[in-house]
Amino acid sequence: MRPRLVLFGASITEQSFASGGWGAALAHHFVRQADVVLRGLSGYNTRWVLKVLDRAMEGAAGRGADPAAVTVLFGSNDASLPDRHVYGDNDPSRQPERTNEAAGTYAQACIAVAKELDHPVLDIWTQMQQFPDWQTSALCDRLHFTPFGNKIFFDEVLKTLESIGFSQHSLRSDLPLYHEIDPKDPLKAFEI
Repeated sequence: MRPRLVLFGASITEQSFASGGWGAALAHHFVRQADVVLRGLSGYNTRWVLKVLDRAMEGAAGRGADPAAVTVLFGSNDASLPDRHVYGDNDPSRQPERTNEAAGTYAQACIAVAKELDHPVLDIWTQMQQFPDWQTSALCDRLHFTPFGNKIFFDEVLKTLESIGFSQHSLRSDLPLYHEIDPKDPLKAFEI
């Protein structure tokens, strides 16, 4: 059975399989080696997701086996300044106020918790800001990734996965690649 990589998060995760998205890029990168499973919950924060965790992750592992890796990308909605968000309300005055300072404070708290638990962590907040004009080149609406932002995130996720031994080099293809099949005796490649 192929190992599974579960992508779990809010809208940045839910949109990750859109054209140029980091989730689609991961699925392509690990084609025939791992199944990439999407569990995106746009608009959710960590308080909400804890209430629906079992239902949201149902079937994500497949056949009772734990996933080989899970990305967790909640926090954008948590980092919004409080008491402003009414989900589904399109009135801009009632939408969450997101500041880079609040996002940075929240990111540092998440990093501290991950390190305390000895879990790998990706500091995308700091990484994004290394690029000139990152707020417009990497983000389309001050929150969600542009194709360039998706590429930055994809590259960083790959580095983090490789650090835990989840890479193209460590994963086998589940069936022979076409160039490994002898055209004179193709069925031999399928013998176990």
